[in-house]
Amino acid sequence: MTTSPHKPSVIFIAGHWLGAWAWDAVIDEFTPERWRPVAMTLPGLDPDDGARATRTLSDQVAAIVSRCAQFGVSRDQPVVIVAHSGANGPVSMFIDRHADLVRRVVWVDSGPSAAGSAFAVDLPDHVAELPLPPFDQLAGQASLEGLSAAHLERFRDRAVPEPAPVLREPVELLNEERKDVPTTLVCCSLSSAQVLELAREGHPMFAPVAELDRVEVVDLPTGHWPMWSRPRDLARVIAEAVAGPERSR
Repeated sequence: MTTSPHKPSVIFIAGHWLGAWAWDAVIDEFTPERWRPVAMTLPGLDPDDGARATRTLSDQVAAIVSRCAQFGVSRDQPVVIVAHSGANGPVSMFIDRHADLVRRVVWVDSGPSAAGSAFAVDLPDHVAELPLPPFDQLAGQASLEGLSAAHLERFRDRAVPEPAPVLREPVELLNEERKDVPTTLVCCSLSSAQVLELAREGHPMFAPVAELDRVEVVDLPTGHWPMWSRPRDLARVIAEAVAGPERSR
C-alpha cells in the first residue's frame, strides 16, 4: 500500500481500555479524498486475542511499526500519529525508535512519556490485568465532563481490561531526535496554560513537554475523552495540525 504526499496517513491510537472503535465519530469527519485516516487497536486490547493479557509495551510498539509499513510510511511520506491518554507509552517509544518516520504527533489530553516511567510499576504480581474501574472511581482520576449516559454505557460495554505487563513495563527512550518531532498538545481536562506551567515546574507527568523543540498547544475544553464529547471539534483540531509544517529532513 502506498500513499501520496498530498494525502497524509493519520494513525489514531486510543488510551487504556480502548480499541480502534473509540475514534469512530472523529474519523467520520475526515474526508477520504484528503486524508488516509486509520484507527488501530493495540495488542492487549483486542477482546478476541486469547493471549492479550500477556502483551507488552514492546508488542504495542511493534504493532505501530507494522501498521506504518502497511501504509507505506517512509522518510519521504511520514505519518501523523494521534495518541490519546495512556497510548503515550507505546507512542513515545515508537517515536524514539522511528523519529524520521513521524511528520507530527498530536497528543489528545496526553503528552510524551518520561524515560523510565511506567503507568503502574508497583502493580502486584498476582494482578494479570486492570479492568475499567467504576465510573465514580474513574472520575477521581480523569474528567468525565461532556460524556452522556449513552457514552458511558458504550464505554463500559466495549472496554477491555488493560494488560498488566503494559502497565508495569518502563518506557525506554534513547534517541534525542524524538524531541524535534513537531508536536501538538490538545489540552482538554487541563488548560494549555496549566499544562505548560506544570511542565516548567518539572511535574513528572508533564516535564517531557518542556524538552520538546517544537510544540504548539490547542485548548479544547471538555473531559478526558474528547473523541466522544466533542468529536467534530477534535477532528477539526487534528486536521489543522496535520496541515501544519513538517520538520526539515
